[in-house]
Amino acid sequence: MPSDRKAPVRRWSWDAALSGVVPPMISPLAESQALDAEALPRLVEHILDGGCSGIFVLGGCGEGAWLTPAQRAAVVQATRAAAAGRVPVLAGVMLPGTGPALEAARQAADEGADALVLGSPYYFPAGGDAQRRHAEGVMAAVPLPVLLYNIPQATHQVIAPETVSRLAEDRRILGIKDSAGNFEAFQGFVAIKRGRPDFRVLQGNEFLAAASLLQGGDGLVPGMANFAPALFANLTRAAKAGDVPTCARLQEQISDLCRLHTHGHWLPALKAACAMLGLGNGIPSRPLLPASDAERQAIRQILARHGFQVAAPSGRPAR
Repeated sequence: MPSDRKAPVRRWSWDAALSGVVPPMISPLAESQALDAEALPRLVEHILDGGCSGIFVLGGCGEGAWLTPAQRAAVVQATRAAAAGRVPVLAGVMLPGTGPALEAARQAADEGADALVLGSPYYFPAGGDAQRRHAEGVMAAVPLPVLLYNIPQATHQVIAPETVSRLAEDRRILGIKDSAGNFEAFQGFVAIKRGRPDFRVLQGNEFLAAASLLQGGDGLVPGMANFAPALFANLTRAAKAGDVPTCARLQEQISDLCRLHTHGHWLPALKAACAMLGLGNGIPSRPLLPASDAERQAIRQILARHGFQVAAPSGRPAR
Protein backbone atom coordinates (compact mmCIF):
# COMPACT_ATOMS: atom_id res chain seq x y z
CA MET A 1 0.00 0.00 0.00
CA PRO A 2 1.32 3.50 -0.77
CA SER A 3 2.56 5.40 2.24
CA ASP A 4 0.18 8.03 3.59
CA ARG A 5 2.98 9.90 5.36
CA LYS A 6 3.26 13.53 4.40
CA ALA A 7 6.18 14.11 2.04
CA PRO A 8 8.90 16.37 3.47
CA VAL A 9 9.56 19.69 1.76
CA ARG A 10 12.20 19.10 -0.90
CA ARG A 11 15.30 21.25 -0.50
CA TRP A 12 17.54 19.81 -3.20
CA SER A 13 17.96 19.39 -6.96
CA TRP A 14 19.20 16.37 -8.87
CA ASP A 15 21.93 18.40 -10.53
CA ALA A 16 23.43 19.43 -7.19
CA ALA A 17 22.80 16.08 -5.47
CA LEU A 18 24.56 14.03 -8.14
CA SER A 19 27.47 16.46 -8.41
CA GLY A 20 28.60 15.86 -4.85
CA VAL A 21 28.99 12.91 -2.49
CA VAL A 22 26.20 10.34 -2.16
CA PRO A 23 27.35 7.70 0.34
CA PRO A 24 26.11 4.13 -0.06
CA MET A 25 24.92 4.08 3.53
CA ILE A 26 25.36 1.03 5.72
CA SER A 27 22.25 -0.49 7.26
CA PRO A 28 22.80 -0.43 11.05
CA LEU A 29 21.47 -3.68 12.47
CA ALA A 30 20.73 -4.85 15.99
CA GLU A 31 21.78 -8.27 17.25
CA SER A 32 18.30 -9.48 16.33
CA GLN A 33 19.02 -8.38 12.71
CA ALA A 34 16.25 -5.78 12.94
CA LEU A 35 17.11 -2.23 11.98
CA ASP A 36 18.91 -0.32 14.72
CA ALA A 37 16.42 2.55 14.82
CA GLU A 38 18.58 4.65 17.14
CA ALA A 39 21.80 4.33 15.15
CA LEU A 40 20.35 5.15 11.74
CA PRO A 41 19.37 8.79 12.44
CA ARG A 42 22.80 9.40 14.01
CA LEU A 43 24.43 8.01 10.89
CA VAL A 44 22.30 10.21 8.61
CA GLU A 45 23.21 13.32 10.63
CA HIS A 46 26.90 12.40 10.54
CA ILE A 47 26.76 12.00 6.75
CA LEU A 48 24.91 15.27 6.19
CA ASP A 49 27.03 17.22 8.67
CA GLY A 50 30.03 16.09 6.60
CA GLY A 51 28.71 17.88 3.53
CA CYS A 52 27.17 15.04 1.51
CA SER A 53 24.51 15.78 -1.08
CA GLY A 54 22.42 12.60 -1.04
CA ILE A 55 22.03 9.16 0.54
CA PHE A 56 21.99 5.84 -1.27
CA VAL A 57 20.44 3.05 0.82
CA LEU A 58 20.24 -0.70 0.19
CA GLY A 59 23.27 -0.91 -2.06
CA GLY A 60 26.26 -3.15 -1.38
CA CYS A 61 27.28 -1.31 1.78
CA GLY A 62 23.60 -1.29 2.75
CA GLU A 63 23.31 -5.07 2.22
CA GLY A 64 20.11 -4.56 0.24
CA ALA A 65 20.31 -7.87 -1.61
CA TRP A 66 20.59 -9.77 1.69
CA LEU A 67 17.88 -7.97 3.67
CA THR A 68 14.27 -9.06 3.91
CA PRO A 69 11.50 -6.92 2.44
CA ALA A 70 10.56 -5.81 5.96
CA GLN A 71 14.14 -4.79 6.70
CA ARG A 72 14.40 -2.91 3.41
CA ALA A 73 11.16 -1.05 4.07
CA ALA A 74 12.35 -0.05 7.53
CA VAL A 75 15.63 1.31 6.13
CA VAL A 76 13.89 3.47 3.51
CA GLN A 77 11.29 4.73 6.01
CA ALA A 78 13.84 5.65 8.65
CA THR A 79 16.27 7.27 6.21
CA ARG A 80 13.53 9.31 4.58
CA ALA A 81 12.39 10.53 8.00
CA ALA A 82 15.92 11.39 9.12
CA ALA A 83 16.84 13.16 5.88
CA ALA A 84 13.62 15.23 6.15
CA GLY A 85 13.82 16.57 2.62
CA ARG A 86 17.35 17.96 2.95
CA VAL A 87 18.82 15.54 0.39
CA PRO A 88 17.36 12.84 -1.86
CA VAL A 89 17.14 9.24 -0.72
CA LEU A 90 18.04 6.77 -3.46
CA ALA A 91 17.01 3.14 -2.85
CA GLY A 92 18.85 0.20 -4.34
CA VAL A 93 16.82 -2.55 -5.98
CA MET A 94 19.79 -4.82 -6.57
CA LEU A 95 17.86 -8.08 -6.89
CA PRO A 96 18.83 -10.86 -9.33
CA GLY A 97 15.80 -10.78 -11.63
CA THR A 98 13.24 -8.34 -12.95
CA GLY A 99 10.35 -9.78 -10.90
CA PRO A 100 12.05 -9.39 -7.50
CA ALA A 101 13.43 -6.00 -8.57
CA LEU A 102 9.93 -4.85 -9.50
CA GLU A 103 8.62 -5.80 -6.06
CA ALA A 104 11.50 -4.00 -4.35
CA ALA A 105 11.05 -0.94 -6.59
CA ARG A 106 7.34 -0.66 -5.79
CA GLN A 107 8.09 -1.01 -2.10
CA ALA A 108 10.80 1.67 -2.23
CA ALA A 109 8.43 4.03 -4.05
CA ASP A 110 5.67 3.39 -1.51
CA GLU A 111 8.05 4.14 1.36
CA GLY A 112 9.06 7.48 -0.12
CA ALA A 113 12.33 6.92 -1.97
CA ASP A 114 13.20 9.71 -4.41
CA ALA A 115 14.93 7.47 -6.96
CA LEU A 116 15.91 3.88 -7.60
CA VAL A 117 19.41 2.49 -8.07
CA LEU A 118 19.38 -0.39 -10.53
CA GLY A 119 22.13 -2.74 -11.64
CA SER A 120 22.40 -5.70 -13.96
CA PRO A 121 20.39 -8.88 -13.42
CA TYR A 122 22.62 -11.64 -12.08
CA TYR A 123 22.89 -15.35 -11.15
CA PHE A 124 22.18 -16.25 -14.79
CA PRO A 125 24.20 -14.56 -17.56
CA ALA A 126 22.61 -11.28 -18.67
CA GLY A 127 24.06 -9.28 -21.55
CA GLY A 128 23.21 -5.82 -22.80
CA ASP A 129 19.80 -6.70 -24.26
CA ALA A 130 18.70 -8.37 -21.02
CA GLN A 131 20.05 -5.46 -18.98
CA ARG A 132 18.01 -3.00 -21.05
CA ARG A 133 14.84 -5.07 -20.71
CA HIS A 134 15.43 -5.27 -16.96
CA ALA A 135 15.76 -1.51 -16.56
CA GLU A 136 12.90 -0.74 -18.92
CA GLY A 137 10.62 -3.21 -17.11
CA VAL A 138 11.26 -1.62 -13.74
CA MET A 139 10.84 1.89 -15.11
CA ALA A 140 7.56 0.96 -16.79
CA ALA A 141 6.15 -0.17 -13.45
CA VAL A 142 7.46 2.53 -11.08
CA PRO A 143 7.38 6.29 -11.82
CA LEU A 144 10.71 7.13 -10.19
CA PRO A 145 13.95 8.25 -11.84
CA VAL A 146 16.77 5.71 -11.95
CA LEU A 147 20.50 5.80 -11.33
CA LEU A 148 22.20 2.86 -13.03
CA TYR A 149 24.85 0.90 -11.12
CA ASN A 150 27.76 -0.97 -12.66
CA ILE A 151 29.27 -3.33 -10.09
CA PRO A 152 30.41 -6.52 -11.84
CA GLN A 153 32.31 -7.75 -8.78
CA ALA A 154 28.87 -8.33 -7.20
CA THR A 155 26.63 -9.05 -10.21
CA HIS A 156 29.29 -10.80 -12.35
CA GLN A 157 27.86 -8.86 -15.30
CA VAL A 158 29.43 -5.73 -16.80
CA ILE A 159 27.11 -2.96 -17.97
CA ALA A 160 28.88 -1.59 -21.05
CA PRO A 161 28.91 2.09 -22.03
CA GLU A 162 26.98 1.16 -25.19
CA THR A 163 24.14 -0.28 -23.11
CA VAL A 164 24.10 2.74 -20.83
CA SER A 165 24.11 5.11 -23.78
CA ARG A 166 20.96 3.49 -25.18
CA LEU A 167 19.21 3.54 -21.81
CA ALA A 168 20.21 7.18 -21.31
CA GLU A 169 17.95 8.14 -24.21
CA ASP A 170 15.23 8.00 -21.55
CA ARG A 171 15.52 11.15 -19.44
CA ARG A 172 14.38 9.29 -16.34
CA ILE A 173 17.84 7.74 -16.30
CA LEU A 174 19.70 10.20 -14.10
CA GLY A 175 23.17 8.76 -14.64
CA ILE A 176 25.35 5.90 -13.47
CA LYS A 177 27.37 4.88 -10.46
CA ASP A 178 30.42 2.94 -11.66
CA SER A 179 32.27 0.79 -9.15
CA ALA A 180 33.98 -1.59 -11.59
CA GLY A 181 37.42 0.03 -11.31
CA ASN A 182 37.87 0.04 -15.11
CA PHE A 183 38.85 3.62 -15.89
CA GLU A 184 38.56 3.14 -19.65
CA ALA A 185 34.92 2.11 -19.23
CA PHE A 186 34.39 5.01 -16.82
CA GLN A 187 35.57 7.39 -19.52
CA GLY A 188 33.06 5.74 -21.84
CA PHE A 189 30.30 6.67 -19.39
CA VAL A 190 31.62 10.23 -19.22
CA ALA A 191 31.48 10.41 -23.03
CA ILE A 192 27.68 9.98 -22.85
CA LYS A 193 27.56 13.49 -21.39
CA ARG A 194 28.56 14.94 -24.76
CA GLY A 195 25.11 14.14 -26.10
CA ARG A 196 23.31 14.50 -22.79
CA PRO A 197 24.97 17.09 -20.56
CA ASP A 198 22.60 16.43 -17.63
CA PHE A 199 23.64 12.75 -17.45
CA ARG A 200 25.62 12.28 -14.23
CA VAL A 201 28.58 9.92 -13.84
CA LEU A 202 29.61 9.01 -10.29
CA GLN A 203 32.63 7.02 -9.18
CA GLY A 204 32.23 4.32 -6.54
CA ASN A 205 35.82 3.03 -6.56
CA GLU A 206 37.63 5.00 -3.87
CA PHE A 207 41.08 4.48 -5.40
CA LEU A 208 39.89 6.32 -8.54
CA ALA A 209 38.03 9.13 -6.77
CA ALA A 210 40.35 12.06 -7.52
CA ALA A 211 41.21 10.97 -11.05
CA SER A 212 37.55 10.52 -11.90
CA LEU A 213 36.54 13.96 -10.67
CA LEU A 214 39.44 15.65 -12.45
CA GLN A 215 38.69 13.88 -15.73
CA GLY A 216 35.01 14.56 -16.17
CA GLY A 217 33.21 12.66 -13.42
CA ASP A 218 30.46 14.48 -11.57
CA GLY A 219 30.44 13.01 -8.08
CA LEU A 220 31.35 10.18 -5.75
CA VAL A 221 29.52 7.28 -4.10
CA PRO A 222 32.17 6.03 -1.64
CA GLY A 223 31.50 3.54 1.14
CA MET A 224 34.00 5.17 3.46
CA ALA A 225 31.92 8.36 3.38
CA ASN A 226 29.79 6.59 5.99
CA PHE A 227 32.47 7.45 8.56
CA ALA A 228 34.58 10.07 6.68
CA PRO A 229 32.04 12.19 4.75
CA ALA A 230 33.96 15.45 5.05
CA LEU A 231 37.07 13.89 3.51
CA PHE A 232 35.19 13.08 0.29
CA ALA A 233 33.26 16.35 0.30
CA ASN A 234 36.57 18.20 0.55
CA LEU A 235 37.97 16.18 -2.35
CA THR A 236 34.94 17.02 -4.48
CA ARG A 237 35.31 20.73 -3.75
CA ALA A 238 39.04 20.65 -4.51
CA ALA A 239 38.43 18.92 -7.83
CA LYS A 240 35.77 21.46 -8.85
CA ALA A 241 38.27 24.22 -8.04
CA GLY A 242 40.97 22.52 -10.10
CA ASP A 243 43.21 22.22 -7.03
CA VAL A 244 45.25 19.23 -8.16
CA PRO A 245 47.79 19.23 -5.27
CA THR A 246 44.97 19.09 -2.70
CA CYS A 247 43.27 16.34 -4.68
CA ALA A 248 46.50 14.33 -4.69
CA ARG A 249 46.95 14.78 -0.94
CA LEU A 250 43.39 13.77 -0.14
CA GLN A 251 43.54 10.80 -2.51
CA GLU A 252 46.65 9.56 -0.73
CA GLN A 253 44.74 9.65 2.56
CA ILE A 254 41.74 7.89 1.02
CA SER A 255 43.90 5.17 -0.49
CA ASP A 256 45.57 4.49 2.84
CA LEU A 257 42.20 4.36 4.63
CA CYS A 258 41.11 1.76 2.08
CA ARG A 259 43.56 -0.63 3.75
CA LEU A 260 40.96 -1.23 6.45
CA HIS A 261 39.01 -3.30 3.89
CA THR A 262 41.84 -5.85 3.81
CA HIS A 263 41.23 -6.92 7.40
CA GLY A 264 38.67 -9.67 7.01
CA HIS A 265 35.61 -9.31 4.81
CA TRP A 266 35.33 -5.72 3.57
CA LEU A 267 31.75 -5.20 4.77
CA PRO A 268 32.22 -6.15 8.45
CA ALA A 269 35.44 -4.12 8.29
CA LEU A 270 33.54 -1.04 7.12
CA LYS A 271 30.86 -1.55 9.74
CA ALA A 272 33.56 -1.97 12.40
CA ALA A 273 35.13 1.35 11.40
CA CYS A 274 31.73 3.02 11.66
CA ALA A 275 31.09 1.43 15.06
CA MET A 276 34.38 2.80 16.38
CA LEU A 277 33.02 6.27 15.70
CA GLY A 278 29.68 5.56 17.38
CA LEU A 279 27.83 4.80 14.14
CA GLY A 280 26.15 1.47 14.73
CA ASN A 281 27.57 -1.60 16.42
CA GLY A 282 29.37 -3.34 13.57
CA ILE A 283 26.88 -6.18 13.11
CA PRO A 284 26.49 -7.32 9.46
CA SER A 285 23.63 -9.27 7.94
CA ARG A 286 23.82 -13.05 8.23
CA PRO A 287 25.68 -15.20 7.43
CA LEU A 288 28.56 -12.71 7.82
CA LEU A 289 30.16 -12.26 11.22
CA PRO A 290 31.38 -9.03 12.82
CA ALA A 291 35.06 -8.21 12.53
CA SER A 292 37.25 -10.17 14.95
CA ASP A 293 39.20 -8.59 17.80
CA ALA A 294 42.42 -8.73 15.75
CA GLU A 295 40.72 -7.21 12.73
CA ARG A 296 39.20 -4.43 14.80
CA GLN A 297 42.58 -3.63 16.32
CA ALA A 298 44.14 -3.28 12.86
CA ILE A 299 41.24 -1.10 11.68
CA ARG A 300 41.50 1.02 14.83
CA GLN A 301 45.17 1.71 14.09
CA ILE A 302 44.41 2.80 10.52
CA LEU A 303 41.71 5.20 11.68
CA ALA A 304 43.86 6.58 14.49
CA ARG A 305 46.77 7.46 12.22
CA HIS A 306 44.40 9.61 10.18
CA GLY A 307 43.19 11.53 13.21
CA PHE A 308 39.86 9.81 13.83
CA GLN A 309 38.89 9.73 17.50
CA VAL A 310 38.13 6.04 17.68
CA ALA A 311 36.50 4.19 20.54
CA ALA A 312 38.74 2.24 22.88
CA PRO A 313 38.42 -1.59 22.81
CA SER A 314 36.04 -1.39 25.78
CA GLY A 315 33.68 0.74 23.73
CA ARG A 316 34.45 3.90 25.71
CA PRO A 317 35.67 6.92 23.68
CA ALA A 318 39.44 6.97 23.30
CA ARG A 319 41.25 9.65 25.26
